[in-house]
Amino acid sequence: MDTMTSAPDEINALSYEQARDELVRVVNALEQGASSLEESLALWERGEALARRCEEWLIGAKARLDAARAGQVDSAATAG
Repeated sequence: MDTMTSAPDEINALSYEQARDELVRVVNALEQGASSLEESLALWERGEALARRCEEWLIGAKARLDAARAGQVDSAATAG
């Protein structure tokens, strides 16, 4: 499967690290400027989807940290 034309479902299945690493590759390819206009647009669209996936992972991680901190505060309040 060509990673530049795969479905959004494939991007949604990526771990944070996989999405981040592929986003870096996409940005590098765009910065080289060797692609045709159509290829550049496809790369940009994939990069946008990868960036959204990374953001989803980071939002989820922040929510987990916030919940853990709230749990610690609740535990301290009931113990004290």
